[in-house]
Amino acid sequence: MAENYDVIIIGSGPGGYVTAVRSAQLGFKTAIVEREHLGGICLNWGCIPTKALLRSAEIMHYSDHLKDYGLKLDGKVSPDTAAVVDRSRKVSLRLNGGVGFLMKKNKVDVIWGEAKLSKPGEIVVSKTAKKPMEPQPPVPKGVKGEGTYTAKHIILATGARPRALPGIEPDGKLIWTYFEAMVPKEMPKSLLVMGSGAIGIEFASFYRTMGADVTVVELLPAVIPVEDAEVSKFAQKQFEKQGMKILLEAKVTKVEKSANSVTAHVEMKDGKVEKITADRMISAVGVQGNIEGLGLEALGVKTERGCVVVDGYGKTNVPGIYAIGDVAGPPMLAHKAEHEGVVCIEKIANFPGVHAIDKLKIPGCTYCSPQVASVGLTEAKAKAEGKDIRVGRFQFGANGKAIALGEDQGFIKTIFDKKTGQLLGAHMVGAEVTELIQGFVVAMNLETTEEELMHTIFPHPTLSEMMKESVLDAYGRALNA
Repeated sequence: MAENYDVIIIGSGPGGYVTAVRSAQLGFKTAIVEREHLGGICLNWGCIPTKALLRSAEIMHYSDHLKDYGLKLDGKVSPDTAAVVDRSRKVSLRLNGGVGFLMKKNKVDVIWGEAKLSKPGEIVVSKTAKKPMEPQPPVPKGVKGEGTYTAKHIILATGARPRALPGIEPDGKLIWTYFEAMVPKEMPKSLLVMGSGAIGIEFASFYRTMGADVTVVELLPAVIPVEDAEVSKFAQKQFEKQGMKILLEAKVTKVEKSANSVTAHVEMKDGKVEKITADRMISAVGVQGNIEGLGLEALGVKTERGCVVVDGYGKTNVPGIYAIGDVAGPPMLAHKAEHEGVVCIEKIANFPGVHAIDKLKIPGCTYCSPQVASVGLTEAKAKAEGKDIRVGRFQFGANGKAIALGEDQGFIKTIFDKKTGQLLGAHMVGAEVTELIQGFVVAMNLETTEEELMHTIFPHPTLSEMMKESVLDAYGRALNA
């Protein structure tokens, strides 16, 4: 007989496991199905291990600039590729175990294998099929396995995978996805990165700092194209100062492989083709939702552009089936998945005060060097919506803490509705801005006006002071510029 639950979540990434914890807290008998790694791609092959790699690169950068801080070191610091990768993997392993602990603590059953919706309210779990280019993880102890399981509510949290372009498919050796880029056996001397979104530019930043010659090819007219135009232009200049070659409005049309290198045919805006040879190439042209093999078509679950269609609470068009996170569409961010999951399960439980997710208030962070972070409308988007706006800016070079840190390149930009004082957007580029952006996210959620931000006391000396100065500048009242 099938084992019955109140809630079954398919996928244990940030969205899935957080939803499972909240489901158990709300009193539901809960199970979560996972086929590869507790914690999903983010924890094991995405957000977390990349930050460990980037931390190693950051230390490498500082070691190359010791004299700027009045320090000397006999000899040269060089990367130990195996040790850098090993540290990154250990960080993920530690957190992977943490997810397992949370499941046990909250009495969430873990079911190991591939899940498929067999009919409304029922899934069949089979053994995980091995993927050709990815390591096969061991099955954790104490999990349930193959069989039929039922639940009144089934939540899809199956995430996404790298998108591949026809004819330029990753092969795991010469053309990498983020999987292979995270565990290089040796540092390539040269690298071509196709795509300058968050994934592409973070790897470009890591490998450039580690000494590789890096070329970035971007189809659109700006790097990190979702960001405000000023931020994008500033970031590009910084990348180029670091030695990156960036080709905008360009596309890879063909790739030729040799024994240990690739030659990409890159078509420029004017139609000319440039051949670029590199040791390795990273394909970072986006991701697509994992909707295949779940039985969605047979049950009539609506999908669009490779993602499941949902309302603001994760509901699909089929009663009892929900979707959250990357599989439910952009923005494909771990923190969006977590929040969506909580909203979804609290709505199911009729928990008071549940609000549909407001995508304009979801922060975006890119952990390149310099870091980039933002929330809300860009200046161009605000103008396109016909808003009368005030824009404030404050430079890192006028901030005492930034200068003391030796990190004086960057700026903070704020956008306000001129009539109401509503904060419409905030955009940052520079050191530690991924830690600063949440201040503006909180302000937007509280519907804070410019006046309230001006009356807020920020500590000194901190980078956060620039946030207030940017607000003051929007109203012609900046004190340190």
